[in-house]
Order: sequence, then structure tokens, then C-alpha cells
Amino acid sequence: MKKAFCLVLLTAIFINSYAEQKQHDPPLWLKKTAEVIALQLNKAAITYKPGLNPRSINPNGTVRLANLTDWTTGFFPGSLWYGYELTGNQNLAVEAKKFTLALDSVRYIKNTHDVGFMLYSSYGNAYRITHDKTYLPALQEGVANLNARFSPTVGAIRSWDFSWWHFPVIIDNMMNLEYLYWAANTFNKPEYANSATTHALTTMKNHFRKDYSSYHVVDYDPKTGGVIAKRTHQGVTDESAWARGQGWGLYGYSMCYKNTKNPQFLAQAEHIAAFIMNHPRMPKDKVPVWDFDVHNAIGVEEKAPRDASAAAVIASALLDLSTQVKDGKKYVDYAEEILKSLSSDEYLANPGENQYFLLKHSVGAFLYNSEIDTPLDYADYYYLEALKRYVTIKKIDLKEPAKS
Repeated sequence: MKKAFCLVLLTAIFINSYAEQKQHDPPLWLKKTAEVIALQLNKAAITYKPGLNPRSINPNGTVRLANLTDWTTGFFPGSLWYGYELTGNQNLAVEAKKFTLALDSVRYIKNTHDVGFMLYSSYGNAYRITHDKTYLPALQEGVANLNARFSPTVGAIRSWDFSWWHFPVIIDNMMNLEYLYWAANTFNKPEYANSATTHALTTMKNHFRKDYSSYHVVDYDPKTGGVIAKRTHQGVTDESAWARGQGWGLYGYSMCYKNTKNPQFLAQAEHIAAFIMNHPRMPKDKVPVWDFDVHNAIGVEEKAPRDASAAAVIASALLDLSTQVKDGKKYVDYAEEILKSLSSDEYLANPGENQYFLLKHSVGAFLYNSEIDTPLDYADYYYLEALKRYVTIKKIDLKEPAKS
């Protein structure tokens, strides 16, 4: 009897152990995705030169490159880092370091908030993954320049220095607050965190409508801090909900809550999430067109391409938000639907094609006939980040087996 009991117990343990192992094995769509990621990123790394990173594909099929002053220049190195982290492919780490260190002079740029995208996506991921202090000087100098753009009068960080604006703040700027929060802790600069939190509060007050959709640009009076105008530089109209902009806001407030535990930020993130997830014009595959309100623009709706970059940002943001609430499953499930769509043949590149970008069908700036229905480096970056967050939550291992 005792032996029989032990046998049953051992069998149960084996079955449970096997079931748990199978649970953490990647599903087929994710296995295929990991293979495409490793191949495409390795091919891209030997095709492009550090300092001139692939940004998108021009209408004539050539690649648009991002130089050191391009706001997107940090995304390709960041993608290499995420690709390494996801797959364990050692060559991607080697290439990521080369492409990251080539951006060293970005630390001197002072005329844009985009240094957050440029440096934190590249150097920030490099330091997070390797803990190599080689990456710290550029991060330290760059964040000081970012914080110097903060105005106590306005209570926000100036986005652009374009002469036709007074003190413009774009919803995209929420993304760069993570750099400030990280630097506040890393370099013992609490004023950076104060700037970030104040910016988030000011943006929450002035950028959002009653339905929790956001304006793209709010222009402030730098002398008084008052709002001069609420406009768009990307959306179909000033009052429309530009899809990627809604993703920027969602991502930003989830991240701000994670760093401050201010309940206002969590509530804001959940409200924005509800606006996006329940939107009546969200397509079934959860990849939005470039603006949720294109139906209001004559002659635009029939030309409204999907924006995979917006979907990638939204997926990454929802997965981050899911870890900070009690009922996070709904956010994981929605993000999973997005990732499955982006990993389908409709959006994910065939190996060796798409100029070695991962995703197809993104939109840069529709109103300016720029980067329409094309791959984009930041679509790939946030797609990879979302996949990394997804496999972490699901406890899935995508790493390649070690070679003997």
C-alpha cells in the first residue's frame, strides 16, 4: 500500500512538473516570431552602419537612415538590446554595443526633448542589461540637458524649439519622463523626479478631454504658464484622437504611477486604457488606423492605413499597466491579441525581406505624406519591448539553447 501511494505521488508530481514546463514553453506563434527577430536583427546589424541607423523605407524602396540628430536614432540599438534579451543571441549583444556607442555625441544635444528617446532607448537599455558603467557618462550628460528644458513657470518640459510655437508640449513627451525618474535615482538628483512628476500633472490637466483622449500639442505662454492653444501636428484635426498619441499617454501614466505610486496617475492610465480598448472604431485585430477620427475628414478615411507602431506602444503600455493593478488580466489579454496580430503574416516581415525591419504597416506623419504604410524603427522597438514584457509575465523562455 505504501509503495502504491508513493508511486501515485511521484506520478502526480511528474505530471504537474510536465504541465508546468509545457505551460512555460512558447506557443507556435511566439516561436516563429523569435526566429524572425533573431534573423532580421542580425541581418540588419551587418547591413547598416553604426551612427546611420535604419529608420523606415522610402516609397522608392530605399532605406531612410537616422543620423545622430534624428529623434529615432536610439531605437535600432535599443531593438538590438531587446532582441538579445529575448532570444539570448550573443551576436546581438555585440552589435548592440557597437550601435549604442556610436551615439555618444547625442549627449550634447540641447534643442529637443527627444534626447530621452535617443539615449534612454539605446544607452539606457545597454546599462540596464549589462550594468557596464561605460554607458553612464552619456546618460548623465544627456539627462541634464533634458531637465534643463523644464520650466517651473509652465510646469512642463519644452518639447520643441520651433519658432512658430511659444512653449510647445506634445503628448509624446510623456515617454521621456522615465529617463528622468531613472536618472533621479541613479545620479541622486531628486529634482529630476520633481520635474517629471510636475510635467505629468500639468499634462494631465491640460492635454486630456472629458473622454480621456488627448490633444497632440498644447502651446503655453512661457511668461505666465497659461495655455495659448491646443493643436495637432500629427492628427487629422486639432480635436481628433491621433492613435499613437493615445498610446504615448497610456504608456506615460502607467510608467509615472510605477515610479511615484501617485494614485492620480494610475487612474489616468486606466481611463486612457478604457478609451482605447472600448473604442468603437478599433479594428478587430486591435491594430488601429493612424487616427481614430479619420471618418471626420473628407477624402481621408478611405486612405487611412493601419499604424502598427501605435499598436506596439499600446501593447507594451497595457502589459506594464497589468502588473500594477489587481485585475490586470484584461490588459494582458488585450495586449496578447495585439501581439498575435503583429506577429501574423499580415504585419510581421518574412525572413530576409522588409529591408530587415520586423514589422510592416506603420505610419509616421500622414499629414505630411511622410512614412505612410512603411516599417518604422520605433514600431519594432516597442513591439520587442512588449514581447519582452509579455514573456516575463507569462514566464516563457525564448532564449536559444546554449551551443556546446
